[in-house]
Amino acid sequence: MDVRTLVLTLALGNLALCAALFFHDTDNRQRGGLASFALARQFQSVAWLLLYFRGVIPEPLAGPIANLLLFTGVAFDAGALWERAGYPGWRRAVLPALGVAAAAWLACYVGGVDAGVRVAAGSAIVGAFYLAGAAALVSGWRQASMLRRFMAVALAVLGLAIAGRGLLAMAMALSLVRGWAGVEAVHLQGVGYVAFYLAMLIGGVGYLLLARETLQGELARLEVVDALTDVPNRRGFYGALAPWLALARRPGTPTALLILNLDGFKRVNDHYGHAVGDKVLKAMVEACRRQLRDSDMMGRLGGAEFAVQLPRTTLADAVLVAERIRASIEANPVKAERAVISLTASLGVTTMRADDSTVSLFKRADEALQAAKLRGRNRVVAAPPPGKPRVPAPDAARLRGGGKGARHAILSSGCHASGLM
Repeated sequence: MDVRTLVLTLALGNLALCAALFFHDTDNRQRGGLASFALARQFQSVAWLLLYFRGVIPEPLAGPIANLLLFTGVAFDAGALWERAGYPGWRRAVLPALGVAAAAWLACYVGGVDAGVRVAAGSAIVGAFYLAGAAALVSGWRQASMLRRFMAVALAVLGLAIAGRGLLAMAMALSLVRGWAGVEAVHLQGVGYVAFYLAMLIGGVGYLLLARETLQGELARLEVVDALTDVPNRRGFYGALAPWLALARRPGTPTALLILNLDGFKRVNDHYGHAVGDKVLKAMVEACRRQLRDSDMMGRLGGAEFAVQLPRTTLADAVLVAERIRASIEANPVKAERAVISLTASLGVTTMRADDSTVSLFKRADEALQAAKLRGRNRVVAAPPPGKPRVPAPDAARLRGGGKGARHAILSSGCHASGLM
């Protein structure tokens, strides 16, 4: 395959990627790194087309403009990888570096510097940007997938090959080194274009696979994490709780469980809308987190009901933690557009026992929670230790709203508002 064919292949390959990304964007607005990646393909496809028609179109287009577009495309490739790695401010570093590199190469071109030196300078610039992209992939190496590691190594090797090819071609042009038998500058040029071709394939296809890998990881995370409050959902909490239930069979400090429910939360949704309700839930979670250790785990069971696991915590200590949580929620009203919403919560507390299953553990904690509701809300109730009478079961009629007791409970609901209108 001759050099012109390789250049045309590079142009068509980048154009094909541009077309695929364009039709992908028809229904999905490109965001973040994918938009930068699409822009990089556009710059590179135009650059390779101009280089392919060198000799047909004016030299300023096929020479300096084409090279500057190529530098820009490779720089945006590196930027897209840095954005994928979690650094959205990559432009503050990459764009100034691109400006300096472009100015240096133009100075060589305008100053009439030997063509071999210009080739070496251009190759070094491109190689440096490929190495910058590889550095983005190296970030977080220990947690990186095999795909990410492969791309990091491959782009680093290809970047070094492109830069080394330019430096060797310059040395041969200046007679600083003697060429090997049968090896000429055109052969080195072919090696450089092959490296570009492989970088296009690995960088292009690999980036799209990385985007898919990230999406799959996010979907897997959302299976066990509540999207609103960013704490484990019911499935995630139950899964994380299972090993601690097994450890409860061994002697030692027990693990405690709290179940928390916001008092009168339904009234917030009914009066102010679900957007304000979501804000209330997030504020409540933050208030709870300030009272918890790093080793403690909070999860959302559904609606306004949450659970908290306190590893190696006695029942008495768990009650103290629950009281701190209750006081923190009460002391931090939530400001909405039309009101300041005061919050209270009821909590049930228990500890894991050797014979517990998930069902029995949560049943006992829920009975304590319902007892807290029946005793006036905004309070903590602990399940009795083994051998003592259980917390009285809630009166179904009162919970359904029948009788004076139910009306009193509704009127004393813990979520109320002070109007700001």
